[in-house]
Amino acid sequence: MENVILKEENGIAEVTINRPKALNALNSATLKELGQVVNEISDKKEIKAVIITGAGPKSFVAGADIAEMSKLNSIEATNFSRLAQNVFSQIENLPKLVIAAVNGFALGGGCELAMACDVRFASKKAKFGQPEVNLGILPSFGGTQRLPRLVGKGIAKELIFSTDMITADEAYRIGLANKVYDPDELIEKSKEFANKVMSKSPWGVRLAKASINNGLDVDLEAGLKYEANSFGLCFSTEDQKEGMSAFLEKRKANFKDC
Repeated sequence: MENVILKEENGIAEVTINRPKALNALNSATLKELGQVVNEISDKKEIKAVIITGAGPKSFVAGADIAEMSKLNSIEATNFSRLAQNVFSQIENLPKLVIAAVNGFALGGGCELAMACDVRFASKKAKFGQPEVNLGILPSFGGTQRLPRLVGKGIAKELIFSTDMITADEAYRIGLANKVYDPDELIEKSKEFANKVMSKSPWGVRLAKASINNGLDVDLEAGLKYEANSFGLCFSTEDQKEGMSAFLEKRKANFKDC
């Protein structure tokens, strides 16, 4: 891997977009590498949680690679968009916790990458934004779909139409960032949260994630049916038996791997 670094430790995979000279901008090669890494992580039972961040102190991901995009025709641009969308959907649907540790600029494709993760923890130096209409284009890595789902249609339109770049505190206020931390504690706090979630029922977390993700794409009644079916499925797992037994016996649950 030339543009993506994968580090594994204690059940946590730390994925770093590694193009600091380009502020970690996403070109086709980087997106393909990221997809390969996500596939690798998906197949590893020992990995329970993922942290995605950017190399260097300035940028998480500053956007898509404009130098590459400027040379595309309409068909190539559509394919570029679909490449990124597919990789980000892989991340969104990964049956493990995925944390975006946003250490700097999360603009354009970087903001879209962060939104594909389950939660977003931001450095106080982080900046978020969707500047695409300044370039005569629109967010195409999922931004027009995930941003309104996270912050509401009105605020999403305001951010996309104005191209305003917002601070980490503002991102937290509107619900785009889950937490804001000092830069030197961002990764450690991300690992703390990962370890906390990893102590819970793996099946419970996995099925809850799928229920939330799938429920947002259907009407309420269909979402409720999906939830009830997932709830029923829990009762076929050892996690449910262990979790409830531990509660009744007033002891800590000892959950097993999925």
